[in-house]
Amino acid sequence: MKTATMTAGQRGRPTKGEETRANILDAALHHASAEGFEALTIGVLADKIGMSKSGLFAHFGSKEDLQIATLDEAARRFNAVAVIPALTEPRGLVRLRALFRLWVEWTARCNLDSCPMMTATIEFDDRPGPVREAVLKHMRRSHEGMVKAVSLAVETGEFSADTDAEQFAFELFGIISTCYRARNLFRDPRANERAHQAFERLVNCALAQPAKRTRSAAARRLPETR
Repeated sequence: MKTATMTAGQRGRPTKGEETRANILDAALHHASAEGFEALTIGVLADKIGMSKSGLFAHFGSKEDLQIATLDEAARRFNAVAVIPALTEPRGLVRLRALFRLWVEWTARCNLDSCPMMTATIEFDDRPGPVREAVLKHMRRSHEGMVKAVSLAVETGEFSADTDAEQFAFELFGIISTCYRARNLFRDPRANERAHQAFERLVNCALAQPAKRTRSAAARRLPETR
């Protein structure tokens, strides 16, 4: 009687091919974070990691495939270090604050020069095609998640019933974008701190009236700049 042989993937361990793909994506993500997605090509990446172009083509058939896979990897890491931890917090303002804080910090937690998704948004926002569609999918999901977090703060009674969750998310994304600009372009060491100050002003405008009067000192404390 023959015994079935399990593959490494079936045993829960990545196969050699899966490990190679993961290493390629790690290098691609860091390259795109520093240089942008247009600079992310099969040839450039092959030289960077010491692989042949044919070896890379075995995993990604085109520059476009590589860019989309890199976007997916960026979204996966963002979810792992920002979204999932925030979801362990109680729904409402505590979760919303956690989500914002982790969004501000996620690139540092992943040792990235800048946010790959923001870079891709700038490069592909007006360029139709599969890469733009991938960017749109991930950014829309982030936006919808933030809208949901704001809506839950309304449901808990912490935010006023007339709070416009879409508008709140719109303004919050503006704070995030400005934080990245200040941090990466201006090299402002207080960028994260300024972002949290702006966020707290936005929160204060949405708080239900009793919450505004009884707001605790703990909620007003800002995290240290990373």
